[in-house]
Amino acid sequence: MTQSDADAQDETESDLTLIREGRDFEQEYRLSAAEAGRFLVKIGEQLQESDELTITGDEWKLPFSFGEPVELEVEYEGYGEQELEIEVEIPGRTDETAPSVE
Repeated sequence: MTQSDADAQDETESDLTLIREGRDFEQEYRLSAAEAGRFLVKIGEQLQESDELTITGDEWKLPFSFGEPVELEVEYEGYGEQELEIEVEIPGRTDETAPSVE
């Protein structure tokens, strides 16, 4: 990567809207199965390797420090138009500590 490429990448990243605590955010995508699979694999790798996740869209960046346990729900509708729904809920990490016992 040339210096101008690195500068352009830094400039692009700094132009992204940072999604922070205290703000709600939602974005939907309609993807091919292959694209969705690549996205889920990358999420899975971040869940395995770290306790922080960073998801970036065209105009936004969402850093997220997560805790345990992660909730996974699998729902299948087998009548009419069949549908499989997989939902992952990842709780935020807390920095709170337990009170002292004396």
